[in-house]
Amino acid sequence: MITTNCASGTLAPYSPNPTAPWDKRRVQHLFRRMGYGAVPAELEAALSQNPSQLVDNLIDEAVNLPLPEPPEWANWTINEYDDFFAERQPQFVEWVVKWVKDMLSNGFREKVSLFWHNHFVTKVETYLCPSHTYQYHTLLQQYALGNFRDFVYDMGKSPAMLVFLNGVQSTNIEPNENYARELYELFTLGQDNGYTQNDIVATARALTGWVGYTTYCDGINYVPFFHDNGIKTIFGQTGTWGYDDVNELLFTHRADQVATHICTKIYENFVHPEANEDIVAEMATTFKNNNWELAPVFRQLFKSEHFFDDYIMGTQVKSPTDFFLSFIREGDFSHPDEIMEAVTYFIYSLGQELFSPTDVSGWPGNRNWIDSTALTGRWKTMDAYLLYLYQNFPEELRQFALNLSNQSNDPALITQVIADYFLPNGFYSPEIYDRATTALKWEVPQNYYDEGSWNLYWETAPLQVAVLMQYICRQPEFQLQ
Repeated sequence: MITTNCASGTLAPYSPNPTAPWDKRRVQHLFRRMGYGAVPAELEAALSQNPSQLVDNLIDEAVNLPLPEPPEWANWTINEYDDFFAERQPQFVEWVVKWVKDMLSNGFREKVSLFWHNHFVTKVETYLCPSHTYQYHTLLQQYALGNFRDFVYDMGKSPAMLVFLNGVQSTNIEPNENYARELYELFTLGQDNGYTQNDIVATARALTGWVGYTTYCDGINYVPFFHDNGIKTIFGQTGTWGYDDVNELLFTHRADQVATHICTKIYENFVHPEANEDIVAEMATTFKNNNWELAPVFRQLFKSEHFFDDYIMGTQVKSPTDFFLSFIREGDFSHPDEIMEAVTYFIYSLGQELFSPTDVSGWPGNRNWIDSTALTGRWKTMDAYLLYLYQNFPEELRQFALNLSNQSNDPALITQVIADYFLPNGFYSPEIYDRATTALKWEVPQNYYDEGSWNLYWETAPLQVAVLMQYICRQPEFQLQ
């Protein structure tokens, strides 16, 4: 596994050339980092497009995508329930499954929304209310590629965040420092970067008053009576600061730190786990020059020659969400509601419980996704999906192999094209291709291959393709993107 960032290139637009051609591998790299892969037809269409224009099209599509229709319970308070604790869980599950399904169809926006979910962390078991989940999730989608300054401003007032980080309990009598601390340490500046404990104490006082919570699961309003109107000093600036002032002071007096911290996180999540400081510095300049708009930063990054460098590909460990959804989408395999509920549970069982990251700092990601337990869990859950696919849609497995291999009857060629399709850098040795070919051959006697009479139209072919995919999905290379 590549751990050192050896990538070269700048943020200048990528221009295809003999050493870095615009080929299927680079197209897949783009779609995997900007979503959950692409179906074969999308890859073929993308190859005929200009790379920069393709990036613009994907980002424009995400920016213009309407928000999901609100569920019936989007604004329910506890008064709308007959039995809150019995009825809330099905509503929550409904919304989580819907989000996972939306990830397959709205790849980039939902990929970025998930990134922000792991940045502006809240945990559903703290606030409990489905309405708060919906409202918080809507903010993630609304601002996924929008204005980060406005994003911070609105997120701090969201019921999910106010409850999770105790803002709803913060008054002039007893200010609570939890949100003020995480606002700086995690959400904007980075740990120990441009703020002091005194800044946190003063900021907590400035944020007091958001305590108007009279009905469980209802909105939370500002109550002036509980706000601290006293003099406060934040970032060396003194005044009777309130909520709006904190946002102004933060983005005015700590702009460099905010831009660097956020662009570092974007880089580490979408490019390489080890940040390139020079690239991040250029991204940060773009961020500030565009008044905290996120879309220009993503456009510059995904269009760049640096992003398409060979050393960037296959350097990130897939999250459980990436592990399943990229396989389903890239194979263009069926995913009816019944299996998507199971896939959502698989993702949860592998350590990525949506709407409930590990702690306030989020899922650590990358190598932390993999240990002996998680790896065998990936094997078993993927086995379950492949069995479902074989039992219910065997012809999809056959047709996938036929299309990818151009109807070949050579098991070695079929194995190679399927492996290279799913793996960003292929297998690392010829011996692994040989073992994968043996998996595809399954129990069919060797003489049928020797004489060339076996082909993908055989009755056993769908099972054989499933066995090959099982082998591929268990390899270390499949865990990378």
